[in-house]
Amino acid sequence: GCTVKYSGYLGNWNKLFCSNGNSKYPRLMKIGKDITLWGLEIGLLSMTKGEAALFVLTPEYAYGQRGCPPSIPPNTTVLFKVEVLDFIDSEECDTFFELTYEQQDRLPLEKVLKVAATEREFGNYFFYNQRFKIAKNRYKRALSILGRSSASKAEQSQINASKLLLFLNLSLTYLKLERADRALKYGELALEMDQGNAKALFRCGQACLYMREYSKSQDFLTRAQCIQPFNRDINNELKKLA
Repeated sequence: GCTVKYSGYLGNWNKLFCSNGNSKYPRLMKIGKDITLWGLEIGLLSMTKGEAALFVLTPEYAYGQRGCPPSIPPNTTVLFKVEVLDFIDSEECDTFFELTYEQQDRLPLEKVLKVAATEREFGNYFFYNQRFKIAKNRYKRALSILGRSSASKAEQSQINASKLLLFLNLSLTYLKLERADRALKYGELALEMDQGNAKALFRCGQACLYMREYSKSQDFLTRAQCIQPFNRDINNELKKLA
């Protein structure tokens, strides 16, 4: 999936026929599904995140002999100005979630962790675009595949590290969704894995403050402040509590 800022032109870069430049949060699009213009597909696959490019697409790479009436005449060369804002490779995830649970279980842990990390990346993308419900669902989807327990200590610590990040993400996302009870739950799950995690203590403190459980909030925030005495966010939250 990729998020792209694009503008399509006819003639000598002077006749704009399509653009998403005014969109504050361009949507995540799939190459081959949402982006079907052949020349644009080829061009985007050659680009990296943050790159901008100008493409000149002859008719066979664009709208062909028929064009696209009324805006694009037959046999027209079109010009595209493109910037790749974000790029997340979803192919491995799509394949993984098409498998049965038994097939997923037989895959090496390395692959499962990679899929979970990509799902978390999708969650982060939606979170930063203020689409908190979708972000929450992506984080939970990542969590759903990390249920396996491993006999190996090293493998279990890899699983736990991946789960910890998701617990913290979910705690923050639920705060944004104004579901402080769920935010507290995920903050506490993070603390079960890492009792000295300042971020988890801070999230729990924020959730309790939202629920007006002031002494519990004080307890969490003071513990967070002991670990990170100069953290401005923690200190500001304690001032708010006072």
